[in-house]
Amino acid sequence: MAKYLFKRFLSLIPVAIIISIVLFVVVKMVPGDPVLMAYGEELGSQLYAENPGLKEEFIARKREEMGLDKDLFTQYTNWIGRTLRGELGYSTMRRQDVSIAIAEPLKISVIINILSLVLAFVISIFVGIKSAVKKYSVYDTTWQVTSLVFTSMPTFFIGMGLIFLFPVALGWFEFGGMPSLRGDEGFFESIFAYSKHLVLPVITLTIGSLAGTIRYVRNAMIEVLGKDYIRTARSKGLSEKVVIYSHAFRNALIPVVTIVAGSLVSVFGGSAITETVFAINGIGKLLVDALNARDFSIVLALNFFYAILGLLANVIMDISYALVDPRVKLS
Repeated sequence: MAKYLFKRFLSLIPVAIIISIVLFVVVKMVPGDPVLMAYGEELGSQLYAENPGLKEEFIARKREEMGLDKDLFTQYTNWIGRTLRGELGYSTMRRQDVSIAIAEPLKISVIINILSLVLAFVISIFVGIKSAVKKYSVYDTTWQVTSLVFTSMPTFFIGMGLIFLFPVALGWFEFGGMPSLRGDEGFFESIFAYSKHLVLPVITLTIGSLAGTIRYVRNAMIEVLGKDYIRTARSKGLSEKVVIYSHAFRNALIPVVTIVAGSLVSVFGGSAITETVFAINGIGKLLVDALNARDFSIVLALNFFYAILGLLANVIMDISYALVDPRVKLS
């Protein structure tokens, strides 16, 4: 396993380099001057309006500080060098280091997305298996219709519906921002307040990824339950639970692993809409704000994070295959 992981991560290095080059070039092609976007209000003051030369000097100095006066290749090598050292640059939007600017949003997004991913996976397994076993029953038909409806609904519509139903109509839960984990009222009280803000975003993302996963689990189980070895297991007198959970379930997990591992990136990407709807300062909302402000340091850092996450998802997928299918060997 260790040897395989070493070789796998080694093979990802050239892929990561190519992705970083493409990301850098695409971000640099985005129209808009980051200096003007960051210091537009200052440059619009009467002082610079009456002194055009002073204005040009200020812009030239800021471009030099941000490294924008260099050629594209030098800018890329400087950026990738700083990134490898853990220096993600300076955020012109937040007026602080990028590592500081993304620390809190990253923590919030990780909590929300991991919770929703785990919930969606666990619920999908139980619902999908029961739907496959009770194929074409009222239970199966109900979940098939429900999953189809949820798949067709945009994420922002689900979020707005939950906001109207719970905080507005029923007065349950909270939305809009996140409280501090360590408030004056005590740690556990802070955790409770934090949880009240987490419930609706987690439910929104869970519903968004739940519907498709249920259908995949159901279809995979139906296919496996029709195999010859399942009929053989039943003919030996094994109980239905043993047949389903010991023989069919593990083999049905193989195609599902691909969906779950792949959804790791899509869930983080979809959180941008959810975080905007619930006014949560996560990395999704931060990325949208950074794009609007032409804050290239944050845009590059977060997009590179998504790219690395996608590469890691493929490694997790390979390891998961070996865990659920003994025939797959990691070598």
